[in-house]
Amino acid sequence: MTQNSVETVIAQARAAQVQFEEAGQEVVDELVVGLAWAILEPETNRSLAEQAVRDTGLGNVEDKIFKNHRKTLGLLRDLKNAPSCGIIRKLPEKGLVEIARPVGVVGAITPSTNPIATPLNKTLNAIKGRNAIILAPSPKGEAVCQRVVDLLQKVLRSLGHPENLIQKLPAPVSKEGTHELMQMVDLVVVTGSQNNVRASYRSGTPAIGVGAGNVSSIIDETANLVSAARKITASKTFDNATSCSSENSVVIVEDVYDKAIAALESEGGTLLSPEETQKLQNTLWIQGRLNPDLIAKSAPEIAEAIGLQRVEMNNVKMLMVEETGTGCEFPFSGEKLCPVLTVYRASNFETACEQVREIYDFQGKGHSVGLHSTDESRPLQIGLNLPACRVIVNQAHCFATGGSFDNGLPFSLSMGCGTWGGNSISENLNYRHFLNIVRIVHPIPPVEPNEKEIFEEYWNKHGR
Repeated sequence: MTQNSVETVIAQARAAQVQFEEAGQEVVDELVVGLAWAILEPETNRSLAEQAVRDTGLGNVEDKIFKNHRKTLGLLRDLKNAPSCGIIRKLPEKGLVEIARPVGVVGAITPSTNPIATPLNKTLNAIKGRNAIILAPSPKGEAVCQRVVDLLQKVLRSLGHPENLIQKLPAPVSKEGTHELMQMVDLVVVTGSQNNVRASYRSGTPAIGVGAGNVSSIIDETANLVSAARKITASKTFDNATSCSSENSVVIVEDVYDKAIAALESEGGTLLSPEETQKLQNTLWIQGRLNPDLIAKSAPEIAEAIGLQRVEMNNVKMLMVEETGTGCEFPFSGEKLCPVLTVYRASNFETACEQVREIYDFQGKGHSVGLHSTDESRPLQIGLNLPACRVIVNQAHCFATGGSFDNGLPFSLSMGCGTWGGNSISENLNYRHFLNIVRIVHPIPPVEPNEKEIFEEYWNKHGR
């Protein structure tokens, strides 16, 4: 892709955005709903999911259909009645009026693991703010992303909006073209490889990137083990663990270790022997990198690839391996992007937390941590001490971190990891990140303290 072609796409986006910027809230909200339905229409959703799996070789069709529908429906709930045009808030007691304005042209880098849901999520958030958006998908997801864009542009035309509000970089999308895009747009939002996240921050353009996954969950001695096992298994196996929010390890307190393992096995997990674990390690990594042929494959496919002959492997949902160390010499302590769950044993809750800290010092710092416990004090302990921006309590992790109908997080496929993860945000990416907010400031009666009000307590304690 040449620089000229990138410049052409951006010029088209800018012209379309200027035209769309005058749209009112009702028009914007109607467009958001129409764009979403173009993808969620059941036959279309299935067809796109089938193509995504066929093109990328990642995940499975039914889970992608569910993900596309659930994530988008949740986002629409969040966007419904959310003000994003003109005056969005008045604070008369402070003399402030807030006005929402577009950021302009958004460059969105999206991963092969979610080639439908992530582009759509970012597009709806961008359009909600009256922006234009240009998608730069990963090579594996490029064809299905183009289909998504074609469908969205059809809606734009039918509702009388410029189709260049939503574009994709022309094929073939290259690393060079993506980097050109980053430098020329008004805002970059990146979900995907950490190389792209770091490149976005170096681009000179305001950027929002998200950190690496490698989620760990703790099962303590007070946990409902049946519930914990069911939720961890559902999370770990969903879409063959393509989500950055799927558990990669579970740290189990010694007192309930055997019972927790048994509960996980009853849900379809299989604990590998040391010899089987070594076979898996030798196949899952090639020269220190994850084997692309096993990423997002099912547990039976992985078992077959490493020659596991046990009968139960035909119906296994996830493979479990025991580990004690962390770091490069212990690859199972990192992200695996497949239904392989690493299991650690901890003497008590405090050592379990320290084990998670060690795991995150290696990989995944800032993202989130799961906790299965009935001790109401422990979520706060984790929140005050571990480097994780979300503490997910007694929930299936991959369904909860990106927003759920039974928790208060915004629906998103991009989770900020704060400075711990090298990110500019620590919350879930949402529509407000796609707005410039102008503040009109009126004078109010002065609220000016005297020195005594501010310093008296300090003076009394330490002297003047």
